[in-house]
Amino acid sequence: MTSRYIAIDWGSTNLRAWLYQDGECLDSRQSASGITRLNGQTPEAVLNTVTEGWRDAHTPVLMAGMVGSNAGWINAPYLPCPVAFNAPGEQLTAVIPNVWIIPGLSVDRDDNHNVIRGEETQLIGAAALAPASLYIMPGTHCKWVQADAERILDFRTVMTGELHHLLLAHSLVGVGIGEQQEDLAAFDAGLEQGIHDDAIITRLFEVRASHVLGTLPRAHVSDYLSGLLIGNEVTAQLLHYQPAKSEPITLVANLRLCARYQRALARLGFTARTLEGDHAFQAGIRSIAHAMAN
Repeated sequence: MTSRYIAIDWGSTNLRAWLYQDGECLDSRQSASGITRLNGQTPEAVLNTVTEGWRDAHTPVLMAGMVGSNAGWINAPYLPCPVAFNAPGEQLTAVIPNVWIIPGLSVDRDDNHNVIRGEETQLIGAAALAPASLYIMPGTHCKWVQADAERILDFRTVMTGELHHLLLAHSLVGVGIGEQQEDLAAFDAGLEQGIHDDAIITRLFEVRASHVLGTLPRAHVSDYLSGLLIGNEVTAQLLHYQPAKSEPITLVANLRLCARYQRALARLGFTARTLEGDHAFQAGIRSIAHAMAN
């Protein structure tokens, strides 16, 4: 591989691309043509558009995300965990000449059935930038990943972000709440409830009842619900993975979302380092590109 390459994070609803030369990012682009929003275009046509002026016959393209799913360009296989951090870069799937998809990861046991598609590249970068035995990757579907210095051992998915959206947008909880305002006190109140109640399904209707009765301002329902769900998620997953409080956890996501999880972890006596998701992704792609070059 040459020192010039293109990195692409191609998800369901959008696409982000970066052009690299000698380790430096020369340009970046975004597109709304996610895998589920191609609008009649072929993936190759979308790729050609988003990389116009960047590529020649010798410029490799490394892609991660839903582009490699069974709904994507081609179904790139999942690598079963435990798996070495360097394994995804050694088992790329070619789609057209010099265009490659990074494989996802899977866990398939009686007690855990899970898949990752896209986050494996962030994990490779995070392991280089902020190594840890436990990584948390908040988002629509939050990933909790257990690892050692060489391998990704296990991971679980918690649908906290999606559940928050569904409850506010499509359930009675969000009816009549109006425009929302950020409120740290409301988040902390929800967090406290979520940490101390292991059966929050019984608390969800109370979120509505609280604003109907005037206990919770309607404009603060979103933040209270966020605290409730994150507090419950973090408490349950820490109980499952049992990380040592002496070792920092690594959070990988946008920094605003990381701050919420960092607050929940601190409330339970844990410290966490934060990595911006794009930074981790690009570091992971860079690691794979350099390995290919060698």
